[in-house]
Amino acid sequence: MTEVSMVTTLSSREFNQDTGKAKKASEAGPVVITDRGKPAHVLMTFSDYQRVVGKRKNILDLVGMKGAGHIEFEPAKIISLSKPIGDSL
Repeated sequence: MTEVSMVTTLSSREFNQDTGKAKKASEAGPVVITDRGKPAHVLMTFSDYQRVVGKRKNILDLVGMKGAGHIEFEPAKIISLSKPIGDSL
């Protein structure tokens, strides 16, 4: 079964006028709060936040993992570290 969440978008003004509506909408999925028409913040339930943050691992966490030496890792080959400058000089 796939979990489907609904994304709600509110302007900063709408959020400030009815925070209860925003909190209720966050039960169904993330609430994007816009500032001058651009996404600026996301409101979600704390349990959703913990689920999202719990998936992140930083390099220090991975180094300390038992069995980390057995993880397959094949980085992509770097073709070039520089860009051509061109003839504009």
